[in-house]
Amino acid sequence: MTMAPNKIGMNELLESEVGEGASDLHLTVGLPPMLRINGGLQPLDCGPLMPEDTERLMKSITSESYQQKIREIGGCDFGFSFGEKARFRVSVFKQKGHVGLVLRQIPAKLVTLDEIGLPAQVKDMLYRPRGLILVTGPTGSGKTTTLASMINLINIERDCHIITIEDPIEYYHEHKRSIITQREIGVDVPNFKEALRRALRQDPDVILVGEMRDLETMEAAITAAETGHLVMATLHTTGAARTVDRIVDAFPTNQQEQIRTQLASSIIAVVSQLLIVRQDRPGRVAAFEIMITTPSIQNLIRDNKSFRITSDIQTGAKWGMITLDAHLMFLYEKGIISYEHLITKAQDPDSIVEKLRTTGSVKHK
Repeated sequence: MTMAPNKIGMNELLESEVGEGASDLHLTVGLPPMLRINGGLQPLDCGPLMPEDTERLMKSITSESYQQKIREIGGCDFGFSFGEKARFRVSVFKQKGHVGLVLRQIPAKLVTLDEIGLPAQVKDMLYRPRGLILVTGPTGSGKTTTLASMINLINIERDCHIITIEDPIEYYHEHKRSIITQREIGVDVPNFKEALRRALRQDPDVILVGEMRDLETMEAAITAAETGHLVMATLHTTGAARTVDRIVDAFPTNQQEQIRTQLASSIIAVVSQLLIVRQDRPGRVAAFEIMITTPSIQNLIRDNKSFRITSDIQTGAKWGMITLDAHLMFLYEKGIISYEHLITKAQDPDSIVEKLRTTGSVKHK
């Protein structure tokens, strides 16, 4: 039986999201509530939402201070817990004058690095006393989950002070062997730059920067990594070479040489990831590109030859490195992802097609 939109409550919607194992719930005027399940959007059995429905649903979970923000700047982001069942990251926004919401489900249980599919060499990096680890990829590629798993492992195995700076806080961590301080932008501190500046006075060993979204934050994160802290951060880039270029290009030309030198000495690794719908069973699988810094890669960054990083990754398997295209090929040959996803997600699809043609290993077109 189709539910009337004016009768449906947020609790019922969240129960559906948790019960269906959906990653996101979309509430938009003119459409029924939609769940994102395994990458695709599916409507709930409900009539189209009216402007008063999305307004009512928004108010049921949004504090007055965030509602004020929506009125002033047209949107806000925050996290909240649905009892013991799950946490959600909420984005509220105005569109065509009406309220819209997207509620991203944050899994209650943290997965291990093995379950994510990362090699042992990535775990080894988490014991380093200083340096920069970047986890990159498009929105919705699982970067936050990977970082939370890394933080959890440090929390369990090292006695140190971990500071996380997030917008909003997604995974809540309890103190285990480490002390863990979680600061939320807009609640505990005004912005990433200020949070990083203050973090250096708070005796940190590990600093997690939710997102390096501007030049000042990048500069502060690189400096923190150079001055004896393990810094972990995310960027919306795909591939190690593009990540290095994105950081360098954010700086004025007269600073770029200095930043290349700083990056070369501080960067430990770039883990670039995508989430792809599986074809062997329901669910999604992570595909990775992993760059672990070697003296050769340091020289390439310093000498402005980032375009040659990929070839170093191709020959760096013994250090735990793999290119995105090699990992996609591995997943395809195991029957985990489809031919279509192999080609559309590859960074160099022409080479993949040529390789498949010469080896005769095209299985699913």
